[in-house]
Amino acid sequence: MIRTILAPFTFVVHITLQLLNLALWGSLIIVLGLVKLVLPNGKIRSLWNSVMHWLMFSFGRISVLLIRMFNAIDIEYAIHGELAKDRWYLIIANHLSYLDIILLIEFATHRIPAPKFFLKKELIWLPFVGLGAWALDMPFMRRYSRTYIEKYPEKKGKDLETTKAYCEKFRTVPTTVINFVEGTRFTPEKHALKKSPYTHLLPAKAGGVSFTLAAMGELFTNVLDISLLYPNNQKHPMMAMLCGTMTKIIIDVNVEPVPELQQNSQRNESEFRLYFQDWLNNLWKNKDTRIKNLLES
Repeated sequence: MIRTILAPFTFVVHITLQLLNLALWGSLIIVLGLVKLVLPNGKIRSLWNSVMHWLMFSFGRISVLLIRMFNAIDIEYAIHGELAKDRWYLIIANHLSYLDIILLIEFATHRIPAPKFFLKKELIWLPFVGLGAWALDMPFMRRYSRTYIEKYPEKKGKDLETTKAYCEKFRTVPTTVINFVEGTRFTPEKHALKKSPYTHLLPAKAGGVSFTLAAMGELFTNVLDISLLYPNNQKHPMMAMLCGTMTKIIIDVNVEPVPELQQNSQRNESEFRLYFQDWLNNLWKNKDTRIKNLLES
């Protein structure tokens, strides 16, 4: 009751501290990213990247510390399988809130290699976030619509080329690639508009993940199927968190084998796309059931 009454005051103080946290670590990462431009490839550059990843992890840890400070919250981690810092992972996660990104960064700390998010090109202009992500070598994607490709056929395949170019940077150092396969945050309105066959998820899009697998699939040790849940604050989790009224977060992780790759099979490109979409749909169906069970329990 008292937290609800104090929610407006909590919101002002909490969001101010979260923005200062973002500005501090984002600025440091951007400065180091500019310096990195003149560094030669090799051990010095690798060490420099490690420092920048430490700064990103620090942002995530402090952000979650602030969340715990302002919310009487229980963050429950359920990890089904083994994780290690010296492997390559592909994370496939549902997407409910911008809070998801903070939680995934904090989750990766001390568990798996530094995460790389595939971001929309427009986010490059978001203060501290855009240039910070650029400095950390995160891919900015521009997806072309079918209509656009029909009008400008020379652009066909450019998104795959961009993905492959970025993924080349991830080959020498263990990396975690994160893809929100729904393509947007879940809302009841989007769920109805897209006529989703799932109860708690939007339909999964295979394009981005299949591009990543085509570019560096042989490197991935496992797929991490991560379900993010805010059981008591499902409508507006970010606002609830900032107002101090969030009570529980569930981060459920299934360590899955990597799907059979096209280059290691007898399937042609068309058959592989169908196979991979079926694999993703089955994963999504099981995830929807798992989320239902987690919410009910």
